Amino acid sequence: MHDNQALFDQLKNLTTEQRNIRSSSIDSLSVTAILKIISREDRIVPIAVGWEISSIAKAVELIVASFRNGGRLLYVGAGTSGRLGILDAAECPPTYGTDPKMIQGIIAGGKKAVFRTQEGAEDKAGDGARQIRAKHVSSRDVVCGIAASLRTPFVAAAIREAKRRGAKTLYVTTNPRDVLRRTSFADLRKSIDVAICIDVRPEVIMGSTRMKAGTAQKLVLNMLTTASMIRLGKVYENMMIDLKMTSRKLEERAKRILMIATGADYDTAASTLRAARGHVKTAIVMIKTNVSAEKAQARLERAQGFVRLAIANKKRSR
Repeated sequence: MHDNQALFDQLKNLTTEQRNIRSSSIDSLSVTAILKIISREDRIVPIAVGWEISSIAKAVELIVASFRNGGRLLYVGAGTSGRLGILDAAECPPTYGTDPKMIQGIIAGGKKAVFRTQEGAEDKAGDGARQIRAKHVSSRDVVCGIAASLRTPFVAAAIREAKRRGAKTLYVTTNPRDVLRRTSFADLRKSIDVAICIDVRPEVIMGSTRMKAGTAQKLVLNMLTTASMIRLGKVYENMMIDLKMTSRKLEERAKRILMIATGADYDTAASTLRAARGHVKTAIVMIKTNVSAEKAQARLERAQGFVRLAIANKKRSR
């Protein structure tokens, strides 16, 4: 009973568990009025994310350093938070040509929890630590906990275990930073290298963190991996240039990117991509510097994969 009371007291003081006075009469409104309230509340999210840019930037620096050292980014979450981590991880290989092992998602309850809620899985702290051990997390890796409520036992235990093993640790929550500073979170706080605390205020429906909290988390994860991929040279100007041509749509997208980047026509883009074995980066450098695929690849290697630098080096060498 004492443990239940302690949990009750902890939950009632979390921002994510508060009532939103602006939606207190939402059950008596028309559909249009309901949607207007939801829309108005959603506008808070990007502003709240913006206040955490400095922390997000620190997190990106840790992720980039890890990738350059052969490490991985592992997301850990439960419920909506876990699914968002898996979604972000799954979308990186087709978008940026990354190895699927480079960015991974871990969800409380395992794969079945992706499609159907596994009640109670989030409370299994031991399982969170075991998942980190099973992934053989090391000092080269970054582990990012995602927990709207901040307290999720599965996530907190995973972060503590990751820290014990020497990994860099991130924490994405939608409770404000002063909540993290409370005595009850002192142990967790010691295990976090960078905390990203997005204060989206109470949900339209009390405690429904799949709403504003989920949206905020999705925005932050987008920023973490997108900024990291840019810093690794996987973007030229504002175009993805390491995509895998694994579908007809992606094949045509690759041609269009090459045409935009170089001014080539459709047939030239297609033939150059064939010569570059489908590697968009190589094809861009081939056309921009008028060299063979082999020489373009050599220039990219010297430029550590950055197309802009590979092209600029060619110009300076003339």
